[in-house]
Amino acid sequence: MHPVLRLYEDVLSSAENVEFRLAPLPRFIYVAHGTATIDGKTLIEGEAWQGDGATTVKPGPAGVTCWRWELARGDRGSTLACAPGMTTREKMSAYLETAPKGDWLMRGDSVAFPPGGCAFLHSHQGPGIRCLVEGGIRIDTHGRSTSYGPGSAWYESGPDAVFAQAALDKPSRFVRVMILPRELLGKSSISYVNEEDKAKPKTQSYKIFADAPVAFDGKK
Repeated sequence: MHPVLRLYEDVLSSAENVEFRLAPLPRFIYVAHGTATIDGKTLIEGEAWQGDGATTVKPGPAGVTCWRWELARGDRGSTLACAPGMTTREKMSAYLETAPKGDWLMRGDSVAFPPGGCAFLHSHQGPGIRCLVEGGIRIDTHGRSTSYGPGSAWYESGPDAVFAQAALDKPSRFVRVMILPRELLGKSSISYVNEEDKAKPKTQSYKIFADAPVAFDGKK
């Protein structure tokens, strides 16, 4: 059975002694709003954490909204809310039929565009789930165009070519988690389809939060 990548939105209130305990599993957590202490480290809005051991998420004084990606076996159920004052919803899940061969890397990063920016027709070396933080974006793939607003999530298989057009009137940014070949540690995963696009100036910029080897189903 193929592994599955899931994205959850966890909302924790500021109630005293509220915390969310998570069992060991490869995961990436992005603080979308508020502040939180994760595995003993305090994170503010726009920061992230990655790990594969058991951990605890505790909200800050004003509460927190986290986006949580988890890599699991396809037969493993969802990790839903289990704390007072907390709600969890699964934003997206995807079976990773195009996961790379060999050892894996879990990359959590963000991609930002200026108004009117685009990513020329391209592919990646592994699948992943994206979630828009701000602005707007249109994704063209398989002959279809789909537009997304803040908080919306979408899946890209990796090998399937994609063109991305950001909003014309404001900056746009999304956070993504991809499962990549481990040899890409610290290296770009993008490949442009059209030769003429390779030398063109690129408008998108990247911030890597985590680039971590993951052990999964015997992969070390």
